[in-house]
Amino acid sequence: MSLIPTKTPLAVKKLFPNYTWNLSTAKKTIYLTFDDGPTPEITNWTLSVLKQYHAKATFFCIGDNAEKHPEVFKTILKDGHTIGNHTHNHLNGWKTKTKEYLRSIEKTHAVLQSYFSKHETGVRLNDQEWHNPLLFRPPYGRIKPKQGRRLRALGYKIIMWDILSFDWDASVSPETCAKRVINKTSNGSIIVFHDSKKASKNMMYALPKVLDYFSKRGYSFESIK
Repeated sequence: MSLIPTKTPLAVKKLFPNYTWNLSTAKKTIYLTFDDGPTPEITNWTLSVLKQYHAKATFFCIGDNAEKHPEVFKTILKDGHTIGNHTHNHLNGWKTKTKEYLRSIEKTHAVLQSYFSKHETGVRLNDQEWHNPLLFRPPYGRIKPKQGRRLRALGYKIIMWDILSFDWDASVSPETCAKRVINKTSNGSIIVFHDSKKASKNMMYALPKVLDYFSKRGYSFESIK
């Protein structure tokens, strides 16, 4: 079992104030995010469930996966969700030289933007904006201070999290995954799920539970912009 808590401690957020951990809002709003996709069967299922609850989310895409599965990426855009950058091959920033890390992010950005055209997606710019293509989440949450400074200088918002679902962790049961997210989430929370095969068992159980629980209590689910 990981020693990392489900809810990010306030001390950690204060230690890295230039990163976004949660969003201040007067409305009852929760921000769902999905890392590591697009993965055809998992991402498409996720999009279907989100649609049932009129929920919007933010998908932090791996560039290589976006290249391999353009139709799934196109569906994310058509459904009105926001896209974020998650490097091209899920790089660990602590173990990667800054130049290589930035190159991977730039490559992913080019891939994501290349799909955002009428030719590739069937979505016209005046019908739907890609609200902020410069959202970035570091894989594993691991990013060197220098890497963070360079990205922020390029205009990126570095999006971390308030709630970590641990959906990828085989030692966490689906029921525990759902219960922890529900119990720890509050107004403005950014929640991390994964639209990946590894996390699918827990995520596909927990996501509908979270959507149902908070929808019945008057919360809306919005994408990060």
